[in-house]
Amino acid sequence: MQPEGVPPEPDTIFALSSGAPPAAIAVIRISGPQADAALSALAGSLPKPRRARLAVLRRGEDELDRALVQRFPGPHSATGEDIVELHLHGGRSVVAAVEAALAALPGLRRAEPGEFTRRAFANGRIDLAEAEGLADLLQAETESQRRAALALAGGALSRQIEAWRLRLLDLSAEVESAIDFSDEGDVAALPPGFAAGLTELKDELAGWLERPAAERLKEGIRLVVAGPPNSGKSTLVNALSGRDVAITSEIAGTTRDLIEAPTALAGTPFLLVDTAGLRASGDRIEAIGVARAEASLEAADLILWLGDPDLAPDLARTILVHAKADLDAPDSRADLAVSAFTGAGMAGLIDQVLSRARALLPGEGEVALHRRHRAILQEVVDYLGESTVSADPVVQAELLRGARGLLDRITGRAGVEDVLDTLFARFCIGK
Repeated sequence: MQPEGVPPEPDTIFALSSGAPPAAIAVIRISGPQADAALSALAGSLPKPRRARLAVLRRGEDELDRALVQRFPGPHSATGEDIVELHLHGGRSVVAAVEAALAALPGLRRAEPGEFTRRAFANGRIDLAEAEGLADLLQAETESQRRAALALAGGALSRQIEAWRLRLLDLSAEVESAIDFSDEGDVAALPPGFAAGLTELKDELAGWLERPAAERLKEGIRLVVAGPPNSGKSTLVNALSGRDVAITSEIAGTTRDLIEAPTALAGTPFLLVDTAGLRASGDRIEAIGVARAEASLEAADLILWLGDPDLAPDLARTILVHAKADLDAPDSRADLAVSAFTGAGMAGLIDQVLSRARALLPGEGEVALHRRHRAILQEVVDYLGESTVSADPVVQAELLRGARGLLDRITGRAGVEDVLDTLFARFCIGK
């Protein structure tokens, strides 16, 4: 019976943490207070901590596998709990047999998605921002996504948040001191550098909010290919994506709806959008496609315009492309002449697209803020802005205290229960 006032012992969880079998090696991870007991039950004895040892795994008299086993005692482990790893032969039957043996042991159960990482967060091994970075890393599909995820998972944002928090603490201490000693004539209301320090911090946070968002890396730069019918839009989209995503034809009006093709160019994510040819049409269906094409131009991050340069939309976002250089004399007003059919000029087009995209994406080694981070930082900036215009130290102290609490929400020190389930649901079982 559990003694009154003593929290219940957490379950011991297990899961396959490597890829789905069959594979050369399969790794099953066990975490929790019964991890060592589970290893003893299967292997007969325990290896020294952090030392791999070959062991015969058995369930009763039945030999399951000959495997490498390791143990990592808590709290200095990935989850902060006792962890055991079983490195098995990666056949389906081997994995199934070992999992069945573990499930039969008292106090053990199969892990839920993200449960290992959630325990690492709960036990202080990682903070919330680092957990978000790990989730991004598991879903990364391009080189730029991988780099940004590694920076977040490695604690780059967490370290920056801590630096801001310490500066806020210093500012708060100055205000609190002014309040505590306000009745003593030898103490100034506020130090001379307080206002400058507060404004400097507010401006620095505002500068971070102006950086490209992390969602650009996930969703990709929206690159819309547009122009009149038969200008080579679909052929160019196919060439850029490296696959036949759009039907090409000499018949005007073949493309009647938006065709979206996620792709990566030199490790940079893009969402290529093929559009209906822009023209007046009496065909009701084609007219709907034209309207969607026009709306897509409004939402575009970059536009490849294949029509008359004088009719190009928003030149700041547009690259003027003559797309049939193998058939027609290039228009001197175009930025580039290419032939998707022969490949001529395509490398130059990709270089120019990537050059434009760099300004829209987080820079090399730059921490990319998630939507959640940005929303919280905007609140912090608002609090600091109010504090800069307030003449009441008591109000300033409360605003600074609130700003510190908001920063704690980014790293998970406080008030994040509402985001945990959503975050850890993104993880696979075994992480």
